[in-house]
Amino acid sequence: MGDSEGMYTVDEALSTVGFGKYQALLLAYGGLGWIAEAMELMILSLIGSSLQSEWLLSPSQKSLISTVVFAGMLVGAYLWGFVSDTYGRKKGILGVTTITSVAGLLSAFSPNYASLIVLRCVTGVGLGGMYIFNSWFLEFVPTPNRGVWMIVFSSFWTVGTILEAALAWIVVPSFGWRWLLALSSVPSFIVLVLYCLAPESPRFLCAKGRINEARNILEKAASVNRKLLPSGILVSDQRQDDSENTSLLSPRTDNAKSGSSSLLILFSRKLIRTNLLLWLLFFGNTFSYYGIVLLTSELSSDQSKCGGIALHSQKSQNSSLYTDVFVTSLAEVPGLIFSALIVDRVGRKLSMVTMFVLASVLLLPLSTNPNKEVLTVVYPTEIRTSAVGIASAIGKIGGMVCPLVAVGLVDACQQTYALIMFQVIILVSALSVWFSPFETNGMNLSETL
Repeated sequence: MGDSEGMYTVDEALSTVGFGKYQALLLAYGGLGWIAEAMELMILSLIGSSLQSEWLLSPSQKSLISTVVFAGMLVGAYLWGFVSDTYGRKKGILGVTTITSVAGLLSAFSPNYASLIVLRCVTGVGLGGMYIFNSWFLEFVPTPNRGVWMIVFSSFWTVGTILEAALAWIVVPSFGWRWLLALSSVPSFIVLVLYCLAPESPRFLCAKGRINEARNILEKAASVNRKLLPSGILVSDQRQDDSENTSLLSPRTDNAKSGSSSLLILFSRKLIRTNLLLWLLFFGNTFSYYGIVLLTSELSSDQSKCGGIALHSQKSQNSSLYTDVFVTSLAEVPGLIFSALIVDRVGRKLSMVTMFVLASVLLLPLSTNPNKEVLTVVYPTEIRTSAVGIASAIGKIGGMVCPLVAVGLVDACQQTYALIMFQVIILVSALSVWFSPFETNGMNLSETL
């Protein structure tokens, strides 16, 4: 594995260690973090009607409950990316879980609408950094089949949405929305309690020059997986790159230096293009996903004032909201399985484009009067979470806007136009993936730019 001088990198170490019990434990911990985020965000589509009835809220006030959460996430997305890339993935995890769990629990005791708005916004600041769990986990996964494990990790989000819908179905009709808020904070508290057992990312440690700490973690991973690390000295990719750059900068012709400069300029242009496309992707994905979830809840609880077919009778509307969200959350499972089967076979780009196009096509039946049956790795380690954080922040802008669209258009009896808009945005997201200059299938995670 190592080179002729007896050196090996984190990627080579992870390839030797393989995916075993150690990574499975990290998957469980990181997955619990994503379950916590999914549950906190799904609350937005499950308590709106209860709050509207109890506090006599207007449609705009109801929409604001969701919008302020995404406003907080907009701040948290960049904040926690900076913390994670500067002080470590573990520090980022500690920060986001502390704020999310505490603010989420306090939300259950909100005496009025104003205090709930403030506390949900603070909760959003914590939720804005939950993507750190994804980056942290993938930095322990060997390059082969990383795409599959990325899909497996994403499946914990679906588990969270299903659990939240089931919890609301059981709790809200009998005990009210406050109990739902309180119980939904439990996964975040569990993540916080288990925090001391989570290791720091060896990629981050190597990028910061803390080689001995990184080697100790890799040795622990090898021991748990009953494997041996490569013989030699652990080095970061940065040191290897510096060695190669030193040889490139040795006395040569001016043409060689000119070619190197042109390569840097080209890479910068590709990175700018990638950033813009990823920001568009995150915006479109967040806008369409949460918009459709909120649209489902709005149509489930609508009073049939638009003159169309009633989705549910007035008597059954309370329980139908939770069953509809539960079924739509469960419907994500086939998509996850299909994604896992194709992601490493056809590549990241084509698989994402395929799923976006399918999502848009499957929305077509909803563009008519709906009834009950129808409704029912590009960035390097040193900036990885900051870059994902910025892209995630752009996505949260979509999350801030989508409640206004989903609630506002349904209230104005224009759900067909809302669905058409979601279809267009999903297709634009697919195009942003298609025109991305990078395909990360089979690529190692780089340490530096």
